[in-house]
Amino acid sequence: MSNFWVVENPGGGWNVKEESIEDPVSHHDTQAAAIRAAHPLLIDTGGGELIVQDRHGRIRQKDTIGKHDPYPPKG
Repeated sequence: MSNFWVVENPGGGWNVKEESIEDPVSHHDTQAAAIRAAHPLLIDTGGGELIVQDRHGRIRQKDTIGKHDPYPPKG
């Protein structure tokens, strides 16, 4: 399980960063695009928390994302 953060890039745009790793995983023009890009990363790494900061560095949203279920129930 890993935690990923969506943070503003000082040079413009938004970064997706894995917790405890300095370099961003990806860079995006909008915060919404960064959030969309972070979801599959969380699923692929076994799930975790997605923490989204606002332009002032305050946490505005937290989501717990589970790992991919290879055998989802039929319904």
